[in-house]
Amino acid sequence: MLWAVAVLVLLLIQIMAIVFFEYPRPYKAITWVVIVIIFPVLGYVLYFFIGKEYAIKRPDSQGDQLLEQVREQLADRSRRKREEECPNPAVGPDGSLDMKLEHAASLPVTAGNETTVFSEGTEAFEDMLQAIASARHHIHIEFYIIRDDQLGLRFQQLLIRKAREGVKVKLIYDGIGCHKLNKSYMNRLHEAGAETGCFSPPLRSFFTRRLNYRNHRKIVVVDGIIGYFGGLNIGDEYLGKDPKVGFWRDTHFRIEGDAVGWIQYTFLTDWYFVKKEWLNDPDCYYPLRAGKGKEWVRMIKSGPDEPILELFFSCFASAKRRIYIESPYFVLEPGIILALKTAAVTGVDVRVILPAVPDSKFVHLASMSYVQELLQAGVRFFLYEKGFLHAKVIIADDLACSGSANMDIRSLYGQFELHAIFNDGTTVNKLVRDFERDMRDSREIVLCQYEQRPPFHKYKETIARLFSPLL
Repeated sequence: MLWAVAVLVLLLIQIMAIVFFEYPRPYKAITWVVIVIIFPVLGYVLYFFIGKEYAIKRPDSQGDQLLEQVREQLADRSRRKREEECPNPAVGPDGSLDMKLEHAASLPVTAGNETTVFSEGTEAFEDMLQAIASARHHIHIEFYIIRDDQLGLRFQQLLIRKAREGVKVKLIYDGIGCHKLNKSYMNRLHEAGAETGCFSPPLRSFFTRRLNYRNHRKIVVVDGIIGYFGGLNIGDEYLGKDPKVGFWRDTHFRIEGDAVGWIQYTFLTDWYFVKKEWLNDPDCYYPLRAGKGKEWVRMIKSGPDEPILELFFSCFASAKRRIYIESPYFVLEPGIILALKTAAVTGVDVRVILPAVPDSKFVHLASMSYVQELLQAGVRFFLYEKGFLHAKVIIADDLACSGSANMDIRSLYGQFELHAIFNDGTTVNKLVRDFERDMRDSREIVLCQYEQRPPFHKYKETIARLFSPLL
């Protein structure tokens, strides 16, 4: 009897601790309470190491001062560039962007940019490789996933060649995303003179309770002049060579202009986090150049310490005409669900495209668990059937937001991401055309038919949704 009472008391203490730590997110608390009830001791140990969120340790005071100093210098340069483009920002493109999203965004609006949108991997990777081949001073690369396959070897061989030519090559890779990557891949880069850094190695992350905090950014910066970011990682599947999913539909960007400085700043901040080495040479890393284009772009640098949730919510709450969403995963926070339902019932045209062919069946079940209630509110859903949809795009009226963040809880809270907001007609119109083309390659979900899906399927969706905070 005493043994049973002791177990019950221990269980109650564990549950109370979880409820206390997770009170801002009750949906997450419910998930972990269920796990602790099923596995009383093991469940709490897992929660302690991979479930509980911990404050991100800031750099030391000297590093913090350096980061803030560079940030202020870049912000001042961006402001002066905007003033050159539009002396009265209240009537310029900057006006609506700032009023709606200033509080949610972490970096300032930049002017004088030229953006190229890539809708699939083949063209994007060829463009990246050409830019890397043209590098004269430095190449900075950061990816969540790097494969030791044909595409990965092309990048490796080119980086080795450039390093031997005297170009400074620095590469950041994520410890979990690249856990299958052979050590020899990085060793060959080191032998050529390139430098690499692993973001949160798995074992160290586990014991420092940072396993959930992954670097999901995909960045290439060449000579501080050309920047790339978006949804593509380095691997043959991103070229459509995975027979399980076939054609790979993604969205990736090339930018030239003032916004590249903030992509560079993001990389150098991560480099400092990984290597404790601050690279502060403005002439090399932030070269002053005349604006190549006329586009206004705001980069969004997010992570556990700067959640992107508020940005997405601001986009949805400010929309008056349309909200278009593309995402491979659709595991939502309650506030986002409410924002989408509110927009739909007030007459905003809300459309969502998800993959019909998932790369993770469990995550797909969790994603589909939100469909019925949103359909009932008037949101339209489409399943992309041409291949695998990996694009991460939000279009809200005449603004577009795209980058590396998925529409899921992990990207909203637990991963380091890089997004951008566009309000230039050329880029936004291209993203709208891509969305409309994807709709033609999709089938629409009809509410009356979806409600008739088998009870067992609904049960699987419910279970997947219950554990969605872990996905």
